[in-house]
Amino acid sequence: MSQYFYVHPETPQNRLINQAVAIVRNGGVIVYPTDSGYALGCQLENKQALERICQIRRLNDKHNFTLLCRDLSELSLYARVDNVAYRLLRNNTPGAYTFIFKGTKEVPRRLMNPKRKTIGIRVPDNAIALALLEALGEPLMSTSLILPDSDVAESDPDEIRDKLEHAVDLIMHGGYLGEQPTTVVDFSNDSTEIVRVGAGDPSPFE
Repeated sequence: MSQYFYVHPETPQNRLINQAVAIVRNGGVIVYPTDSGYALGCQLENKQALERICQIRRLNDKHNFTLLCRDLSELSLYARVDNVAYRLLRNNTPGAYTFIFKGTKEVPRRLMNPKRKTIGIRVPDNAIALALLEALGEPLMSTSLILPDSDVAESDPDEIRDKLEHAVDLIMHGGYLGEQPTTVVDFSNDSTEIVRVGAGDPSPFE
C-alpha cells in the first residue's frame, strides 16, 4: 500500500516534502503534481525504481525520460546547451515545457534515447514539485503519469490512488490538475524544433 499525502498546492508542508524525499532516496517510486498533470518520479541513479516505472507505464527502451530540475544551474551538468538555447530557457522557465538536448556523461545511459543520446530537461512551474527538488538537491528522474490505456496525463489524485496504490510508494495529492502535456522543444540538432504543442506557449521557440 502506498502512502498518501495531502500537500498544500501553494505552501507545501516541509514535513511532508522531507518525508517524500526520504522515500525517493530509499529507492521509492512517487506520484507527484507538476504544471502539466501528475508524474512518476524516482532517484536518478536507481535502476530498480526506473524498472518499476517502466512496468507501470509499459514503456520500452526507446522512451525519452526527463530530468526534472529545480533551476537552470543544474542544466550544464546533464545537457549540452549552447548560448542561444540557454537564453531561451532562462526567459521561459519555470514552465510547462520539456527541452530535449544531447546528454552528457553524467546522465545514466539507460535514461537516454539509445540512438540519439538525448535527454529531456524540465523546470516545472509547480510549488510542490519545486519544493521536492529543492529538498532532494538533485534532479528527479521523471515521466508523465500516462497509463497504458490512456493518452493524457492523470489529473485526479483520488483516481490515481484507486489505480496505483499497490504499485507506487507515495502519492502526493496536490489538487486536481489539467491533463494537457508539456510543450516539447528539441534543441539536440542544429535547429530548434517544436516536437509537440502542449500547455507551454510555443511562440518563443518558433
